[in-house]
Parts: sequence; structure tokens; C-alpha cells
Amino acid sequence: MSHASLPPSSFAPDFSKGLVPAIAQDAATGEVLMLAYMDENAWNATLRTGEAHYWSRSRRELWHKGGTSGNVQKVRAIRLDCDADAVVLLIDQIGGAACHTGRRSCFFREWKDGEEHICSPQVFDPAAVYGK
Repeated sequence: MSHASLPPSSFAPDFSKGLVPAIAQDAATGEVLMLAYMDENAWNATLRTGEAHYWSRSRRELWHKGGTSGNVQKVRAIRLDCDADAVVLLIDQIGGAACHTGRRSCFFREWKDGEEHICSPQVFDPAAVYGK
């Protein structure tokens, strides 16, 4: 997504009810990588920079995805649902990991054939990256 050509103000989520869910989806494969939330500041920062920004509910602050880990999300396209109360970001995941656990996707656990499976690879060691 070129931030040189910003969308018109009519193309924006409806923040009147608070935070808006934002799904990060791999632009090339369609894989769902994570779900986060946006407020108006996160939306504007995403449009301005071309990289995903969210509202961190746990830290209660604006969050530049990958700001600490380097695993930023380059936004290629944005989709709004029919009610403008949910966002899909089609992204290129830099560094290969979207999840703070070091996995490719936050949706790394799967229930299949009566058993739980891990379905997303570990890309980095979170202790080495975050020091926790």
C-alpha cells in the first residue's frame, strides 16, 4: 500500500463504538496471522506509515507491530466490512513471525481429528527477542 495515496475520509472504520477488530492476513497466501484492535490513532498511523499499528489492550497504548521485534507488517491493502466495524489488513509479514510467541501465526493451535496440533512454525525465540 502506497501511503502516498491515502484513501478518502469516507473509507474509514466507524470508531463511534470504540475499538475495531483488525485481522492481519498474509497478502500472498491468505493465511490469517493475527487479530488485534485499532483505534482512530492506530488507523491513521497505519495509513501514514504503510505499516500496521494497533491499539494494545494490555498496555493501553498505540502499538507499532514489530517495533520491538523487527517483525513489522507492511500493509499492501486494507478491506473494510459492510458495516465499517471490522478491518482486514493484507500484509507482508517481515521476519516471518506475527505472534509474540515467536510463531508465524497467532492461530498456531488447531483441533483436528480429535486432537490438538501445533500448525504454525516457531520462527524466533521470544526470550531472546523480548528478554522475558
